[in-house]
Amino acid sequence: MFDIGFLELLILGVVGLLVLGPERLPKAARTLGLWIGKIKRTVSGMQREINAQLEAEELRQKLKEQQDKLDESLDKAKRDVESIAEPYASSTPRRGDDDMPKAAAGKDDDGETPPSPAARLDDALASARSAGDAPSSPTDDDKDAASR
Repeated sequence: MFDIGFLELLILGVVGLLVLGPERLPKAARTLGLWIGKIKRTVSGMQREINAQLEAEELRQKLKEQQDKLDESLDKAKRDVESIAEPYASSTPRRGDDDMPKAAAGKDDDGETPPSPAARLDDALASARSAGDAPSSPTDDDKDAASR
């Protein structure tokens, strides 16, 4: 900042010695050094704080740019999906539950609700047993004998 050479410091020391005297000059120099140290620390703290604020602002700007890019790509993808789905949506009329096909409504060809998978399994086992293809279910005595 300031271009102070050895000659300027020597002149300041001689003037200080003449003005303050040899007894008060060391104490004044020490006090001046402490004040200069405090000023330097304050200035460096302010510089760090300003740099931190600038970095935070740069990060905010980068984050905003990334968010804008993401929003733009999301909007583009949404428009693409809508443009692809639009022909299908306009060609397929919307129907109520009465107009819904039987298979979509969970009904078979007779218009009745088909049996649940468990009921179909029970029916298949019953028909296999009656045909003699499947063994009968084990009784409680058979289960006790198998566990022994």
